[in-house]
Amino acid sequence: MTGAVKRGVSTLGSLLLTLFGLTVLTFFIGRVMPTDPVLAAVGDNAPQAVVERVRAEMGLDQPLYVQFGHYLNQLLHGDLGRSVLTSNSVTSDIARFFPATMELATAAILIAALIGIPLGVWAAVRQGSWLDQSIRVICLAGHSLPVFVLALLSLLLFYAVLGIAPGPGRQDIIWQDMIPQVTGFLTVDSLLAGEYDAFRDALAHMAQPVCILAYFSMAYITRMTRTFMLNALSGEFVITARAKGLSSRRVIWRHAFPTVAVQLVTVLALTYAGLLEGAVVTENVFAWPGLGQYLTTSLMNADMNPVVGATLLVGTVYVLLNQLADLLYRLCDPRVK
Repeated sequence: MTGAVKRGVSTLGSLLLTLFGLTVLTFFIGRVMPTDPVLAAVGDNAPQAVVERVRAEMGLDQPLYVQFGHYLNQLLHGDLGRSVLTSNSVTSDIARFFPATMELATAAILIAALIGIPLGVWAAVRQGSWLDQSIRVICLAGHSLPVFVLALLSLLLFYAVLGIAPGPGRQDIIWQDMIPQVTGFLTVDSLLAGEYDAFRDALAHMAQPVCILAYFSMAYITRMTRTFMLNALSGEFVITARAKGLSSRRVIWRHAFPTVAVQLVTVLALTYAGLLEGAVVTENVFAWPGLGQYLTTSLMNADMNPVVGATLLVGTVYVLLNQLADLLYRLCDPRVK
């Protein structure tokens, strides 16, 4: 067995083991929560006979290992149970809500990367200058200020005071359920449908939550890019390139930055995963109908199947993106074995 095959088998085994551990964790989270899913389904005033019947129908009267076996069997068939709150299967609910979260996270990571990476490079190149100090202050503010504070201030200023931004939500009521869902991304679907007014409306509603998430992510990406570039610029190969008389632009972007780009693959992948799981507060402030709001609403109503299903999905996405980043790192840098 070659080294590459061994690494592939090892990576696959590690991935499966991690996903199994995540499955076990989410299962027991749903069982140790203080809320009773049976009472959430039938109500606190239901007769005891009804409570026991529903408990038996949900399989909660069986030993934990039996319940876990049924849980694994359901997962293998793509069944995450039913939501008491929506009366739909959790799988269909997630398929409806998750694209909205992905739309926010994707737009935010693109903006954060396009702004944060050049800022990090400039800060490293001009280390100690006023530009470097200003960028560091901006990044410090992005890390220090809570997301919900920035979201509330943005909503108060641009919507309530200035009136230049639309209110909370994903679209105006005039466009509700008017755009056929193809990708789940409202901006893309409105373009596919040829509804350019709906597209502009979707962009307007996205602007504030996307900018909040992008600023938070940009602060981290900028800081990491600056750190990587400082290490790269002090390398011997950069010193040699400068001794040859190469221009600063060529030294920075042709010699130093390619080594940084390999490291940034992991940073961007994990930041994107963090956006998918960390948009809960932003979605609730802006009433964005995504996975975060679905998860919060379900948790507040003791609807545990959606809580466990959404947690499992986000954890799985995080693990897969982490593995993808590791794979890309190995492909981009042949020195990594």
